[in-house]
Amino acid sequence: MQLKSAWKVLLLGLLALQHLEIASGSRILAAFFFPGRSHFMMTNAIIRELVKRGHEVTFITPFSLAKENLGSNYTEILIKQYNFWPTVMGMSDVKTILDMSDLSTLTFIKMAYVMGLESTEFAFEQPEVLKLINAKDKVGKYDLLLVEQFFNEGALFLGHLYQIPTVTISTFGFANYLSPLTGIMSPWSYVPHGWRPYTDRMSLMERIDSVFNCITDDIMRAVWYYPAQDAILKKHFADKFDTIPTIKELERNISAFLLNSYMPLETPRPISFNMIQVGGLHIEKPKPLPNELQQFLDGAKHGAIYFSLGSQVRSADFPPEKLKIFLDVFGSLKQRILWKFEDEKLPNLPANVMVQKWMPQSDILAHPNVKVFISHGGLFGTQEAVHYGVPVLGMPVYGDQQLNIKKGQVAGFALGVNYRTVTEEELRYSLTELLENPKYRDNMKQASKIFRNRPLDAMDTAMFWIDYVIEHRGAPHMVSAGLDLPWYQFYLLDIIAIALALILLPIFGLCLICRKGKSVKSPKTKSKRN
Repeated sequence: MQLKSAWKVLLLGLLALQHLEIASGSRILAAFFFPGRSHFMMTNAIIRELVKRGHEVTFITPFSLAKENLGSNYTEILIKQYNFWPTVMGMSDVKTILDMSDLSTLTFIKMAYVMGLESTEFAFEQPEVLKLINAKDKVGKYDLLLVEQFFNEGALFLGHLYQIPTVTISTFGFANYLSPLTGIMSPWSYVPHGWRPYTDRMSLMERIDSVFNCITDDIMRAVWYYPAQDAILKKHFADKFDTIPTIKELERNISAFLLNSYMPLETPRPISFNMIQVGGLHIEKPKPLPNELQQFLDGAKHGAIYFSLGSQVRSADFPPEKLKIFLDVFGSLKQRILWKFEDEKLPNLPANVMVQKWMPQSDILAHPNVKVFISHGGLFGTQEAVHYGVPVLGMPVYGDQQLNIKKGQVAGFALGVNYRTVTEEELRYSLTELLENPKYRDNMKQASKIFRNRPLDAMDTAMFWIDYVIEHRGAPHMVSAGLDLPWYQFYLLDIIAIALALILLPIFGLCLICRKGKSVKSPKTKSKRN
């Protein structure tokens, strides 16, 4: 059985290499506007690999890779970073990222739309981007457009101008708005909204809430967000080009979607041929840790805990009373704690705790002595924890973080606490449970086995399908015909209308006949008494 599996992997690898040889040396334009640093963990990994495999990549980015010396095949167009904080603070009472846990889902959705609109317009005001748009002799210069599927739909305009197919990267994995983009119906009965903390087994009230958010999200996108994106394109380019396509027309040019998802972190759902799951492709072979960290973890005889809230959420923003809870609990444990703490000035630090502003998270989680990961529940960190088999204590703040932790709880490899209300007793109990109850590590080992078990690894899968789209000139055979249907046909409303007509018309006709029959009857006469 093992020999057959080995031959299967070898055959798939040879097929992938064949496609790599055919499509190597392609010219790729990659346009990424939104300055979400964590998103670029996936984006940068793909860019590096494309260059490594011989493609010529022109990368529009707010985060530079120039220090990595990627070589002559790499051209970087560095743009200014859009500052989203004024928008966040203007639409809410948020003072720090931690406060975003108080936002409702609909407020967060609206905020994401506004940030998408503002960052798109901001990008189209950058001279470097305008130079690409206004360039002459565009046709034939590039073979593919690579963009992020995250509220910067205006970037798809570059694919239209250069007449090239488009591959998008969904750093959030599956999203509510992907169904109309791929021509499939996502059943809301068991597929919840991506920013609600529900699994595929929802209660009645959870389904009501999820459906409400799905419908509202779709309506907001259709009647407000897309027209606003269309208006941005017309504002900047109507005087330069004869026709300006709508966002819906531009989305029709998307050949494939690279989704940051994979089993068991995603439950089964309908997908189309061009939805490619490549979750975890940013995870590389572990690199040696800095000496200080290596010695600290090597000497953790009772194991270690790694604590990080990601690139956006800051532990340093915790109020003093909350910091005291963590320090008191950590100091009472026999395990060592590595804490990504942004200030590196933490008074009363216990001897078993080390803090640093930045730590190589994936490499730390790969260390065998790390027993628990305290995390905000970001998708990339959750994937790393699953990849290396480390149970998670989640403290979600916003977006998909609650859902990621909820999935871990249902799968039995995570626990969750609310950082605002967590007490010393709850924190100590949760950590002790994860450290001493073997079921969490056993469940995580099983999840890790599923996550790693693939016919091709995530990066090779992504490279294969990027090359495939280039080789087959957009691969239109992968795109669902559902995209060409008007909305009323897509949702079978015309068939439903006909069915209702066939049922109701005879009933209506029968009612008319009965009423007419009654009206022609002679009036009743009173009988005479004898």
